Formats: sequence, structure tokens, C-alpha cells
Amino acid sequence: MEETTATLSAFAVGLAGGLVLGLAARLGRFCTLAAIEDSLFAHDHTRWRMWVLAMAVAMLGVFAAEFGGLINPQKPHIIASSFNPLSTILGGLMFGVGMALVGTCGFGTIVRLGGGDLSSFLVFLVLGISAFMAASGPTALLHLWYLDPLAIRNELFADPRIHTVLAKLTGIGAMLVPPLIAAGLIAWVLAKREFRNRPGRLAWGVIVGLVVAFGWIGTGWLVFDEFDPQPIVSYTYIHPVGASVMYAMTSTSSQLSFGIGSVLGVLFGAFAGALIKKEWRWQTHDAAFEAKRQILGAFLMGTGGMYALGCTFGQGLSAVSLLAVSAPLALGSIWLGAWLGLLYLMEGSLSGLWRGVVPPRRSPKAPAE
Repeated sequence: MEETTATLSAFAVGLAGGLVLGLAARLGRFCTLAAIEDSLFAHDHTRWRMWVLAMAVAMLGVFAAEFGGLINPQKPHIIASSFNPLSTILGGLMFGVGMALVGTCGFGTIVRLGGGDLSSFLVFLVLGISAFMAASGPTALLHLWYLDPLAIRNELFADPRIHTVLAKLTGIGAMLVPPLIAAGLIAWVLAKREFRNRPGRLAWGVIVGLVVAFGWIGTGWLVFDEFDPQPIVSYTYIHPVGASVMYAMTSTSSQLSFGIGSVLGVLFGAFAGALIKKEWRWQTHDAAFEAKRQILGAFLMGTGGMYALGCTFGQGLSAVSLLAVSAPLALGSIWLGAWLGLLYLMEGSLSGLWRGVVPPRRSPKAPAE
């Protein structure tokens, strides 16, 4: 299919931002699962502070773009679609468990692939196929039959953004909320002296946040064409992975898109970053059981990410920057799922997982005579 100027422009915007994100992952060690793992088990919040800083910067960028009339934040699919808490929570849990089994998220899979990890190519394919299965295949039917009817379709969530819902409930000015939330997040991030003294971490957190805002502004304003409208999107790595696989097979009957550009951008950026850090090398699974675990994890990520309408990037950064009501639910569910998945891997069994979640009560010691 012939590419139009608008589709090529959207592809270029996705590619440019993806390149920077790939470099951020390799050079700045920007990684979601590592941030969760460090916070939960090592009590080190450095990477999570990077992530929260990116959230705040993206939020401020979107707020400025909306205030300046550059974008209409009600147009993105995650806002225009009905709010479905159960689907968001279930999808987030599935994604989190899958992320733990794979050892990284969808974004991290592309980053690893750019560094020469052949096992990530298998994860990439399974994730992409399962995402399209959840969009228009067998697992989409399960969602249609059992989860879609539970979506909330009332006036309160007609515009499912946190500040608009708060404005309806309390009457406070909706436009005051985003900068206040962003300021609170930045204050928490900078409260730690050790983090303030690491300018590299600060810089990459700010850069990632600016790239997320750039995605919304790029698709909502830079590539706007009333005769060839493009979806207003930002960076997410579930459906675009499937779209990239499909385009590779059917490019004569499909079109490039922002999502495909973002996937290629991360791949090329991660490749460049691996070369700069001298970390590029071929590697693959050490044993068959690792491949089985990662295939299952990739399926859970692809399916869960579609049910939750986003991944760690799509919900954790892009949707957060819009203050979508679904974002805290999705991100909390992903954290919980990742924690359970990591506990399972450490304990080695479901019974061990249960002991990790609910430690056995110790009998009180008998008093010394």
C-alpha cells in the first residue's frame, strides 16, 4: 500500500523518539523490571526515581501542550475508550507475571534484541502474535464476552482522566491538578541526596519524559492532516510489536505507523547504545526450560498488555502523562504481578510462592527458666 505523507511523518516521529529511548535503556540503564526488582528486594529506589521523574516531566509536557492548544488529550484511544477496571487489573497482573517470567518488559525485549540477544527475538515474535490474538483473535473473544460488559459507561467517567473526575467530584479546577501532581512527584524524586548527586540518572529521566510528551505532541500536532488523520498516540510496546511483525510479512498491503517507527527506533537506539558501551554480543537460551518460561511470559505480556490497554510504557508513562484513571490501576497491578512472578522464580514452586507471600507464623519461644 502506498505510504502517505501523514503516515511517513508519524513513522518518523515514532522512529526519532524510539532511537532516544533505546539509548536511554542502554546508556542510562532505564529499565522497568530492574526498577521494580531493586525497589522490592534491594530497597534501592534509584531506578524507580528515574521512572517517576520521567512520569512527572511527561505530565508537565502534556499539560503545557494541552494548555497551548497543541493537542486534544481526549482523543487518544486510552481516554476515548470506556473505563474497565477489571480488564485493567487482570491485564496488569498478567503482564506483570509475564514480565517476571521473561526477565523484562516489551520495551526491554526490543532493547535486548538490539544488543544481540537472540532469545529476545523469540519473545518478540510470541509477544507480537499474542497481542494481535488479544486484539482480534481467540483471546479477544474472551475479552469481548466476559470483560467488555463490565466496562463503566457513566457520566463520571465520560472523560476518564484523574483531574477531570476530581473536578466533577469536588468542584476544584481541573487544570490545577496536573502541575500539582507533577510537582509532588519531582519533590519526592529530588528528596534523596544520593539521587540528586547522580546527574546522569537525572538527565535520562528528564529525557525519557520529554520523549513521551513528544509522542503525544508529534502525533497530535506535528503530523496533523485533516484529510489523512492519524491516531494520537505515544510510546507503548505491545500492539506496535504485533504491528511490526505483520508489516514485515504484509508490507505491500499495510502501512507504516508511529508504533512501527517506535519499535524500529528502540531497536536501532539499543544497538547503537550497546556498541557505545561495548556490550553488543550474540547470546541465547542456556536451556530449554528457559525458552518455555519466556514463551509463556511473552504470551502473558502480549495478552495482558492488550487487556490493560498498555504496558509499563503505555500505561506507566504515556497514560500517566495524560492522567488517565486507568494508569494507577494498571501500574499497581503490574507491580503486584511482577512481585508474584519474581517470588515464584525465587521460591521455585507455587507452594513456595505462597510461603513467600504469607510467611508461616512462628511459635512463641518458651520463657527461659
